[in-house]
Amino acid sequence: MSHVLHALAGFLDACGQHPFLQRALAAALLAAVASGLVGTLAVVRRSTYVAGAVSHSVLAGIGFARFAAYFWGWSFLTPVGGAFAAAAIAAGVLSISRSSSRSRPDTTLSVLWTVGMAAGLAFLSAVPGYQEDLMGYLFGNILLVTSRDLAWMAALDVAGVAACALLWRHILAVSFDHELAAERGVPARLVDMTLALLEAFSVVLLSRVVGVVLVIALLAIPAATAGRLTRRLLPMMVVSAILCAATTTGGLALAYDRDWPVGPSIVLLSAALLAAVVLVRALLRRLKPSGRRG
Repeated sequence: MSHVLHALAGFLDACGQHPFLQRALAAALLAAVASGLVGTLAVVRRSTYVAGAVSHSVLAGIGFARFAAYFWGWSFLTPVGGAFAAAAIAAGVLSISRSSSRSRPDTTLSVLWTVGMAAGLAFLSAVPGYQEDLMGYLFGNILLVTSRDLAWMAALDVAGVAACALLWRHILAVSFDHELAAERGVPARLVDMTLALLEAFSVVLLSRVVGVVLVIALLAIPAATAGRLTRRLLPMMVVSAILCAATTTGGLALAYDRDWPVGPSIVLLSAALLAAVVLVRALLRRLKPSGRRG
């Protein structure tokens, strides 16, 4: 813990001198809001693997955008634009698959996961010089976040909070008993599509922090940790966002101090915090009196 605090103090001091570190810190904090909000819903609805499938499909959109820009001159299609388009398509396919009685959602997830990854790597391999960017796409590079990225992340946070505020009762009903909610007149399909799009777009922007490979961890681990501390949905979202802000900032500071890769540092610190919470709770349960009388 002392190493983390020392690294954090040095990182915050360096932030005052380097604008790119200021943008990285802002991205970490904005990512925490999206992670707390969307990650909690994904954990409660048991759809974290949907985020994994979408994140790997995003690579296909990024690769296609790079391919089209280089060979066809489609300069209007940026990698971020391609990522958003691929995420929206993947979210739509998964939403339709869930509501269809003929399809198997697990098969659809597997197809999107593998085909998205394969298509992305194929497109990127055809573009000269792709090797320089591939590791950044796969594992993220928060130090290269731009002001435009921050604007998109802030817009997503606002949209996510607004969507949850407007649909809160419906989200509660669908998250805990989807079939019963639909029978009672809740627009379950609309809620599913809204949450799917929100999750998909969150994956795109969070991949700027930890990459498409590790984004599922940024969504799942803080929410899973918060779930060990509270069972109510709204407090779980708040605690998850706070924990994610702490681990993204701490991981960023450790990476800066030790010259480690940022994405893996954030994920490992998040996992360490989850392990600590699990161990402390287990210890407290052992120390708690059983209530039996001798």
